[in-house]
Amino acid sequence: MDAHRTIDWSPIRTLFPFAIGEYALPAGVLRYVDEGAGPPVVMLHGNPTWSFFYRRLIAALREQRRVIAPDHLGCGLSDKPQQYHYCLANHIANLEQLLAYLKLGPVDLVVHDWGGAIGMGWAVRHPELVRRIVVLNTAAFLSPHIPLRIAAGKTPKIGEWAIRQLNAFALAATFMTVVRPLPPEVRAGYLWPYQTPADRIAIARFVQDIPLHPAHPTWPVVDAIDRDLVGLRHKPVRIVWGGRDWCFDDRFLAGWLARFPHAEVTRLDDAGHYVLEDASDEMIGRLANWLLEEHDER
Repeated sequence: MDAHRTIDWSPIRTLFPFAIGEYALPAGVLRYVDEGAGPPVVMLHGNPTWSFFYRRLIAALREQRRVIAPDHLGCGLSDKPQQYHYCLANHIANLEQLLAYLKLGPVDLVVHDWGGAIGMGWAVRHPELVRRIVVLNTAAFLSPHIPLRIAAGKTPKIGEWAIRQLNAFALAATFMTVVRPLPPEVRAGYLWPYQTPADRIAIARFVQDIPLHPAHPTWPVVDAIDRDLVGLRHKPVRIVWGGRDWCFDDRFLAGWLARFPHAEVTRLDDAGHYVLEDASDEMIGRLANWLLEEHDER
């Protein structure tokens, strides 16, 4: 197991004042926010973010809900093993092990970016453990659409070099994913776990794991998840969508509505991919209230 480099956490504690749990996987330690008590809400981030993305929603829920927000292996506070096989199938397996360990019972699931494929990959295996789903600018189905600036990161050798040596992907994300500029301290919070090339390994591997053709090993994994989404169609689904997301654009929103035609949709015309950053306090409150509503199991 690669040792996790100890980093001073104090610079972001004001913005991220949450209790952190640990779960040891064979490849390294998975760390996760574990805040509050009550019916559980599981929040899954994407790339190149970490559980920091959910900090406002965590704060809005923790007085009445138990919030679990893992950092995928290689991301955020979790260990970043250098020899690990970072791929969708393994991220799903890691989540499955963590949630089995926590024994939460039925959960509300909140997903964003790669968290959509990871979370739905778990959910289709355990539909009985899913109460409600919140979808935030993500996908869990195949698409031929990939922006050029994302495709550039998949360029052999050059793409990984730029992502890991220059931190190009995470740096660019701090201003390309929002409509309103991030405050300096928030921008620093997103970048804080990714200070060295070694820290950025999972960021590069996530980009490489985007399946664009049937020969890619993750293609059949996503295809299988998509086929099984029908088993979740009866669940209450809330979609909060950043309408100015150039990556997960409205074609993906249409894809979700084709699969969950009864979903409740809020499209924020003035929000980008980091939709929770552009969302107003009122919108965060509305989303929190939806998650705080009682729901009869069906």
